[in-house]
Amino acid sequence: MKGRGELLLYLDYDGVLHHENVVWSRHLGAYLSAPAGYVLFQHCDLLIEVLEPYPQIQIVLSTSWSRVYGCAKAAKMLPPKLRTRVIGATWHWRMDKIRFMQKSRGEQVWGDVSRRKPRAWIALDDDYENWPTHCNDHYTRTHPTEGVSDPEVLALLRAKLAEMFTR
Repeated sequence: MKGRGELLLYLDYDGVLHHENVVWSRHLGAYLSAPAGYVLFQHCDLLIEVLEPYPQIQIVLSTSWSRVYGCAKAAKMLPPKLRTRVIGATWHWRMDKIRFMQKSRGEQVWGDVSRRKPRAWIALDDDYENWPTHCNDHYTRTHPTEGVSDPEVLALLRAKLAEMFTR
């Protein structure tokens, strides 16, 4: 399985790469219902910058976008410098969708960690409910509207990435 023994970043989109309030429309697709100044994927360049010193980190999509669009199409929405790091998603079509959706985001991520067995991992997500306590050191909670751009979140992410490389 891709990611075994590697360094992984579990990446949510909503509340991480852009404002949390994404609306899904059958005709329009995904769009933001947020105040002026917020756009989809507005923090991608910042994440690219933060990950630049760590080219070995691979991304696993933990976003609901991969369930809606499939992993490949959800990854194509990212800029190339992030897209090329994507090795998969926590959701794939062979899973029982109802069972998967009944789990908290933390349980979904932990299930994937258990299957992939990475050397080290970090999860970026604004969904903080019901994460397994043994995942707390790996989880970075983002600001629901400011995402990864929130200064405290950014500092924590940078610290966790640096720590990942001192082990």
